Amino acid sequence: MAAPDAVVNIDEKLTTVTGHWSPYTILEFNGLHVKVVKVLGEFMWHDHPETDEVFLVRSGHLDIEVESRSTVSLGEGDMYVVPKGVRHRPMATEECELLLIEPAGVLNTGDTATATCEKWV
Repeated sequence: MAAPDAVVNIDEKLTTVTGHWSPYTILEFNGLHVKVVKVLGEFMWHDHPETDEVFLVRSGHLDIEVESRSTVSLGEGDMYVVPKGVRHRPMATEECELLLIEPAGVLNTGDTATATCEKWV
């Protein structure tokens, strides 16, 4: 994992990601973690009561179902911020590579007990 003042190659880091829906932290700054993740299929409905969640699509297409709102569709290069406390469910019909930006310690399933442990690359 890199700290400020280090060069990080996102494509290189994505090659180390195995499996889906398991984010890897690649950079930390100002108490925030930048994570890479590969996704495929549907994730669980969840929210993050204390923080917004930023999605940046590196490759592929991602749909985010947002409770009480229209589904958000993101293509390569698109970003979207899910506001804190809003239930959402990301999904991808084909493998999609994402960059996530969120405060250190945030679990990918919000406050759900089945949260994935954080990994560093």
